[in-house]
Amino acid sequence: MDRFFKLKQNGTTVRTEIMAGITTFMAMAYILTVNPNTLTAFGQIDMGWYSVFLATALSAGIFTIAMGLFINFPVALAPGMGLNAYFASVVLSSATTDHPFTWQMGLTAVFVSGLIFILLTITRVRQMLLEAIPDSLKHAITVGIGLFITIIGLKNSGLMTIGVEAGDNIPAHTFTDVKSYETVIHLGSLHDTNVQLAIIGLLLIGILMVLKVRGAILFGILGTTVVAMLMGTVDFSTLSNPQTPWVPDFTELNFMEFDWDGIIHTGIISAIATFTFVELFDTFGTLVGTATRAGIMKDPEEGKKRVGKAMFVDAIAVTGGAMLGTSTTTAYVESTAGVAEGGRTGLTAVSTGVCFLLALFLAPIAALIPGAATAAALIIVGVLMAQSIKEIDFQDMVVAIPAFMIVTMMPFTYNIANGISFGIVFYVILATIANLLGKKKYNVHWMMWVLAVLIVARYVFLGSAG
Repeated sequence: MDRFFKLKQNGTTVRTEIMAGITTFMAMAYILTVNPNTLTAFGQIDMGWYSVFLATALSAGIFTIAMGLFINFPVALAPGMGLNAYFASVVLSSATTDHPFTWQMGLTAVFVSGLIFILLTITRVRQMLLEAIPDSLKHAITVGIGLFITIIGLKNSGLMTIGVEAGDNIPAHTFTDVKSYETVIHLGSLHDTNVQLAIIGLLLIGILMVLKVRGAILFGILGTTVVAMLMGTVDFSTLSNPQTPWVPDFTELNFMEFDWDGIIHTGIISAIATFTFVELFDTFGTLVGTATRAGIMKDPEEGKKRVGKAMFVDAIAVTGGAMLGTSTTTAYVESTAGVAEGGRTGLTAVSTGVCFLLALFLAPIAALIPGAATAAALIIVGVLMAQSIKEIDFQDMVVAIPAFMIVTMMPFTYNIANGISFGIVFYVILATIANLLGKKKYNVHWMMWVLAVLIVARYVFLGSAG
């Protein structure tokens, strides 16, 4: 084992690596319950809670172990937050249209985006794209997705309700007297049990994070579940429910549930582009950040090679996860929790992956967790992602305006693609004008122009992204 994982060479031990792997698992185990609730939109999408649970545990387990065995990299993978929310929002928002975008079409889009990733990684175009996008926009995308996830958490918990204005045609002058009309977004009822549980969950997770407890999100979810039990709102029938068996029933997997015919009549190109684009930045930042923290980037050339290989495993995970029945599987920033505990090699990832596979036998317990608890976790994940806003220079308008468009358009239009699109187009235009005026020199990569033209064409000829 020492020879295979090069433990001594990396200054670590078997015990340290295993403990680091368990720490990473504890930090990201919340995805086991959050992902099924998110992809099924708390029962509004008929993917099947247990089916998504199986896909989540399997994809996280299999591809995290693969990352450890083949790349010797201390990074764990699982279905990504943000893209799973986008997946669900597209399915729900199109449900009443003439050509609904079904979850089977969504899995098809994810699968195709994975194939694109494999091609982009092999041809190294993926690395070129990452160099083309300014860092400010990358950070803004992270923040925007964080707010997008937060709104979903607030809405699902009942803390925020989305109402309809008091009449479709409100005269302009009436906006001076907003008390006469219901606001579009407002606070939910604090007398609602779910809202109370969500607030308790937020406080528990927040307190644990302040105390720097490893796995704070997971423990907060479990603590909220205990409170829900004391309040009598937990359904214990899941412990004996055949739909959530103790022994994994893999026949319930949505395996290869693709719809190739249906996607021809829907906005498949927009969906694929969004899955591909967001995953592109998410993975790069996670892999480079984790590699740097683990000391792998001390040798830049060797570090780049290993990150490149890790990107290939990540691309395979996207297609594999879709085949198993879940949204985009990606590298997790929570991997840094294990690295902070001393994890330096692939044995850390293997340990995390094994934990996820063992979790397949805990579906009945996971099903006990109330939606309000996982909604609170979504809000906290939004907080973590919003931290990237400090990396954006809001004093520079060429950077600030495109970044702000990304951050605001994502949550307020309920669409990740809209935010990314507006940010890129605004940056290309403003940076080019600034360069022509001889102001501060901004780098506008030729690929940014290509992306901007494609985005404009997409909106002109295909209409709104929804």
